[in-house]
Amino acid sequence: MILNDGVAVITGAGSGIGRSVSLKLSEKGMRVVLVDFNEKGGEETLRLVNESGGEGMFIKADVSKTADVEKYVFQTKKEYGRIDVFFNNAGILGIPSLLADYSEETFNRIIAVNLKGSFLGLKYVLKVMEEQQSGVIINTASTAGVQSTPYLGGYAASKHGVVGLTKTAAAEYGPKGIRINAICPGGVVTNMTKDMDMSDPALNGPLRRPASPDEIANVVCFLASDRASYMNGSIVTIDGGLTA
Repeated sequence: MILNDGVAVITGAGSGIGRSVSLKLSEKGMRVVLVDFNEKGGEETLRLVNESGGEGMFIKADVSKTADVEKYVFQTKKEYGRIDVFFNNAGILGIPSLLADYSEETFNRIIAVNLKGSFLGLKYVLKVMEEQQSGVIINTASTAGVQSTPYLGGYAASKHGVVGLTKTAAAEYGPKGIRINAICPGGVVTNMTKDMDMSDPALNGPLRRPASPDEIANVVCFLASDRASYMNGSIVTIDGGLTA
């Protein structure tokens, strides 16, 4: 699939990795549909896309709500007629705590956004891609989806779930011409991690530093392109060797 002239939907596009991916895909000629619950952040990303000569639109949505997911998929199809790339990325971290002290409210919200939101995105975007018999989906998991992550039990549970969804969807939809992979970033400097000590060795691998959102976005753009044409069901760590 050639990225130029394609249509990409990016959730969590209002900041961090989502914003970087939105800008990079736009630079490659894709029309970008920016989805975020944070209207200010989403509109700012759209402004940056427009300033760089790109084309796109912003849709405010809570990815944990079925009606909102149906809305962003419907509006994308109505405006552009197709979805070629879906970066299923929106997520939240939660307040770190031991499992026995983890609030049920926090756990439920993290599962709703990170896991249910990923499931709903897959559910409705896959219907569009199945009609096309083509498309690429990249889910955002985490190193917390492939290893233990003390004090972030809800987050780890949600990201392990994203890994499971990715492998299952890849097996089901690969025969239909749809590739589905997941990325597992380690420590990344974003708004979500602004209250964390990013110099903590537990967040950084042998490179001894966190990643920038652009470093993660470069891998996402590769997975979205024909250069990754034989990658399906892959769980790609981007963590400086943290999980090596």
